[in-house]
Amino acid sequence: MTELHFKGKEFVYNHHLSVPFHPLVPHADKGIGEVAFDGNLIVQGDNLKALKALMPMYAGKVDCVFIDPPYNTGNENWAYNDNVNAPVIKEWLASNPIGIEDGLRHDKWCAMMWPRLRLLHELLGANGSLWMTLDENEIHHARSMMDEIFGETNFIDTVIWHKNYAPKATVQYFSSDHDYLLIYAKNKETWRPNLLARSAGQDDIYKNLDNDPRGRWRPNNLAARNYYSKGTYSVKCPGGRVIKGPPSGSYWRMSEEKLWNLDKDNRIWWGEGGNNVPAPKIFLSEVRDGRVPQTLWHWSEVGHTQEAKKELLRILDFDESGDVFVTPKPSRLVKRVLDLATDENSIVLDSFSGSGTTAQAVLAANAEDEGNRRFVLVEMEDYADKVTAERVRRVINGYDYTGTQKSELLREPLNWKKLEKASDLVAKVDGIERLEGADFDKISKQIKDGELIVTGETKIEERVEGLGGSFTYCTLGDPVEMDKILTGESLPAYDQLGALLFHMATNRTLDMAGIDQGVKYLGQSEDRHVWLIYRDDLDWLKSQEAALTLSFARKIAAEKTDKPHLVFAPARFVSQKLLNEEHLRVEFAPLPFSLYRIERD
Repeated sequence: MTELHFKGKEFVYNHHLSVPFHPLVPHADKGIGEVAFDGNLIVQGDNLKALKALMPMYAGKVDCVFIDPPYNTGNENWAYNDNVNAPVIKEWLASNPIGIEDGLRHDKWCAMMWPRLRLLHELLGANGSLWMTLDENEIHHARSMMDEIFGETNFIDTVIWHKNYAPKATVQYFSSDHDYLLIYAKNKETWRPNLLARSAGQDDIYKNLDNDPRGRWRPNNLAARNYYSKGTYSVKCPGGRVIKGPPSGSYWRMSEEKLWNLDKDNRIWWGEGGNNVPAPKIFLSEVRDGRVPQTLWHWSEVGHTQEAKKELLRILDFDESGDVFVTPKPSRLVKRVLDLATDENSIVLDSFSGSGTTAQAVLAANAEDEGNRRFVLVEMEDYADKVTAERVRRVINGYDYTGTQKSELLREPLNWKKLEKASDLVAKVDGIERLEGADFDKISKQIKDGELIVTGETKIEERVEGLGGSFTYCTLGDPVEMDKILTGESLPAYDQLGALLFHMATNRTLDMAGIDQGVKYLGQSEDRHVWLIYRDDLDWLKSQEAALTLSFARKIAAEKTDKPHLVFAPARFVSQKLLNEEHLRVEFAPLPFSLYRIERD
């Protein structure tokens, strides 16, 4: 396999392992509904740290990752901020933001993406897939990185999204009208895309010219280009015509025996007079329920860039959102990804969530099929609350919309000949105003990209009903540092520390709903039960209640006899020797040093 080399790769190769764990801190006043870490989440914070924070709860559980990272065009002013302990990379921090003149911008982009892709790979479930939008600036580097991280055998395809409905006349070379969606599976052998719903137009080609009781059908071509040793025979039609063989350069796609067997079952169409080239009948009732996805996605089906901006500004009623998001994605594009990559109970992760389009698409999909998909969004910028989360709040609760509905009445390309007869053009526009003016509040006229565009505009006010749902808004807490736990300076919550310890001890995610601080039981893996004696109270941690005792060891060993027990606790009042002598399969793991011990193992 060809390996991608970029400056700093040796320093970021395993950087995701050294990122400290930050617990999620919920802000109930910014979410909707009860706080639930296993429900819809919006996390404000650096996405590398946030992905690490999600590991204990979501490792191996995510069904679909959709990300829209910086395209690295040189005009986005993104910054490299990862705390990598290497002089060459620390120098990068002083050169932010990254612009078109930065000779290392491609290296920095790769260094930024590498550890995030490593964590996203770990978060994906066995049948999960990752979808990443990019343009020509980094698509080739991304493909090489993904081949290394996911394995080149797990590459699925590259989709071309036709994102512009009109060419840009002012460009110097070509009007770039498309973006890419790079698709990888966690395991290509087991992952399959869903079929897309069939369109009415696709079904319309099925007729029933002979009133076949099996219903509508369409004729298929009997001839094919691929060589077939049994596909060169002559055919005598029911009407008497003799067809000497298939067209030159082709072969019949089935043997003569099969042709006549199908004819006996009325599965061959010979035409009204019985002398047409035989055509096998394909019945609508026998085709697959959906259509196979293709790699060309037209804006008419999945939306375009202008639609995305209008969609955002329709929901958010403050001006700066239009400046912050130059290239948002239309929700129809994300919805297409969800249609192909999720079912009703899937978990969808977007770690470059921007304006929150992914959440809106998930909520819309649930409303459509009464599903229970969950979204996890991560956004590091300050607008995570006032834009990302606010959009989700309004989509859930509904919102009032005041805007302008536009209908194009004329689009006339301009050239010198038409300008010489400008009076005719003015008369045409005057006629439109007279005929159509009463139907609109305003008739707008503008010249754009060499065309005269006349538009009828009507002001509208309406209430958009909410899609329903809930979400929890979180920020990242202080990192879990062992020396600070020891002094009591920083004590994480029981469920957050429990999730971290359980993940480190078992390499599995913890069911947060099952955590009970009173019972002290975290859960089980294939080979052990895991317990945590802990409270985020320094005085309690110094008390006798915070210790593993012989009576507690006897109790849990008697309750759960099928496998050994691992107990995390600040102290113990029973030796391992005594536990072994009583044949109690209980092992003590001291806090806070237990974290270091588990990591070394």
